[in-house]
Amino acid sequence: MAAHEVGTEGPAEPGSRVTITEIARQAGVSVPTVSRVVNGRSDVSPKTRARVEQLLQQYGYRRRPTASGTGAALLDLVFNDLDSPWAVEIIRGVEEVAHAAGVGTVVSAIHGRSGDAREWMRNLRARASDGVILVTSVLEPMLHEELRILGVPLVVVDPAGSPALDAPTIGAANWSGGMAATEHLLSLGHRRIALIAGPPRLLCSRARFDGYRAALEGAGLGVDDSLVVPGDFRPESGFDGCNALLDLPEPPTAIFAASDQMALGAIEALRRRGLRVPEDMSLVGFDDLPEVRWSAPPLTTVRQPLADMGKLAVRTVLRLARDEQPDSPRVELGTELVIRASTAPLPG
Repeated sequence: MAAHEVGTEGPAEPGSRVTITEIARQAGVSVPTVSRVVNGRSDVSPKTRARVEQLLQQYGYRRRPTASGTGAALLDLVFNDLDSPWAVEIIRGVEEVAHAAGVGTVVSAIHGRSGDAREWMRNLRARASDGVILVTSVLEPMLHEELRILGVPLVVVDPAGSPALDAPTIGAANWSGGMAATEHLLSLGHRRIALIAGPPRLLCSRARFDGYRAALEGAGLGVDDSLVVPGDFRPESGFDGCNALLDLPEPPTAIFAASDQMALGAIEALRRRGLRVPEDMSLVGFDDLPEVRWSAPPLTTVRQPLADMGKLAVRTVLRLARDEQPDSPRVELGTELVIRASTAPLPG
């Protein structure tokens, strides 16, 4: 049985092979708290440490040696996919704060597949992680419940769907960002403004679309459904979406792409048709990834504080691991429109 296995029924007998979960149950504390005592960490109250140590000694629990010998804490950082510069920015923020706190980070991708998620959970139990940061992913209810039973703190970054009521969430002001992008194009005289949207299952995609719609309605315009095309945040969908818009009998004069990578795909589609940005088409992205400063032309975009979201996630999950509550269960960090060279006034 893994050292972090759940499912022990009733009190264990002295001398029997006992799990951390059983020790935590009898001590009336979380599994990460027992893990911190086992690993010699200092962030446990003397009273709790004494109770846990008494039970560890009573059942003859064998401490597993760590690779470094220091018993450093571990956090799990879980993405749906890792094939995006967006994920790299989150990791950069997480690593900065975790490293400063002396905490190790295990990065995983579950690809939306239940088998991968279950394998990750098995590994999590084995390594006695102190907390989980879940990024734009959804866990099966059974796995979410298992995290709760294990007492492993969970923080959700940019929740994919309706956020779990018992897990703090950290996101960005996607609605106001979508509105700012669209209002910028309106201020330049554009009226046929298209949207290459993100996956509708994601809250951030729906919020950006709602911000786009609110800006148009504020200008006395409605959403023209023919000017809204689907995307998946990847460059290929931006390329395909832009081509679909250019094939319309009356193409748009400006495009708001709901991610920088889709905006880069749109720039390539325009280039292949001999069209120029911004002379023939104004274009706004969303994210402000490092590479868009070097695109041709540099991209006007909505800056999403991705690294800051990662930093706050670490601080929040470490507070939970110390049995402290976050200041707010739902945090939205501000977005900011960054104007570069990919937008211009409507010609004529």
